[in-house]
Amino acid sequence: MADLSTKYMGLKLANPLMVASCSLSKKLEGIIRIADSGAGAIVLKSLFEEQIQKEMVEDIEKHIAPSWHSEAYDYVEKMGMELGPREYLGLIEEAKKAVSIPVIASLNCVSTRWWKDYAKQIETAGADGLELNIAYMANDMNKSGSDVEKLYFRVLERVKDTINIPVAVKLGPYFTNISQFTSQLCRHGASALVFFNRFYQFDIDLEQMKLSAAGPFSSESEMRLPLKWIAQLHGKLECDLAASTGIHSAESVVKQILAGAQTVQLCSVLYSKGVDYLKEILEGLETWMETKGYGSLDQMRGKLGQVESKNPELYERLQYIKVLVGIE
Repeated sequence: MADLSTKYMGLKLANPLMVASCSLSKKLEGIIRIADSGAGAIVLKSLFEEQIQKEMVEDIEKHIAPSWHSEAYDYVEKMGMELGPREYLGLIEEAKKAVSIPVIASLNCVSTRWWKDYAKQIETAGADGLELNIAYMANDMNKSGSDVEKLYFRVLERVKDTINIPVAVKLGPYFTNISQFTSQLCRHGASALVFFNRFYQFDIDLEQMKLSAAGPFSSESEMRLPLKWIAQLHGKLECDLAASTGIHSAESVVKQILAGAQTVQLCSVLYSKGVDYLKEILEGLETWMETKGYGSLDQMRGKLGQVESKNPELYERLQYIKVLVGIE
């Protein structure tokens, strides 16, 4: 049998399949089911910055709501909290007692204000690692690309100065120079980078003449963007790479590992096919490895990445890509 084990942020995983931060991992029963279905690790549903802020405000009886992002304030006030900060710490403690796979907490943040003390509490609760989902959409005309990057560095540095567990950064694809930016994140202490965050998209309802929500789930074709960047960055960065978005099959997993990914994060496909589909993906991965003669993931990881290619220009120059796909 092929050895599916891998390491991610220094953590030993039985296999590379991680369940991404989502509502499937917001309750203990969901976490147990994910572990029983064969996941190598789990990222808990994100705790939002506004949730921490709200609880702190209630504790100290001050009114600082006007400083919130208006969309976040409306969400918190109208929808309420599915999981507050105190409950989140309790969920970490319960999960660590209930399952043997690594449990990684997730913080969704857009500023540096709240994370120092709370990150420490997450570590104390027993989380094996922390994923920072710095969900900042750069649409301020007064801020440069450098300003946006510095925000990421400040959040990461503040957390790293506080805790000793490994920290991953989940980032979006909207950066001028992803290669340089990711290199800087690694130098600032990120143990892993997750490619990519899938930001909220909207559509336009032509009948109602108003905005409407676009489909919340990814399609398998979306895996090509993380595939491209993982293939180009594998072997060049001093941190692990995880693929996220569009991972819907064993074939997708194989491609990401061949490109250089340590792990892959699944989400949308588990909503459509159920958490038990993890078992089918694992079987498909193992079958492919045995068919191709690979005894371990390390033997195949990065084999089709840029650093091991005899024709590295194929990963970058558009004219070569056009030739490969037959477009004139």
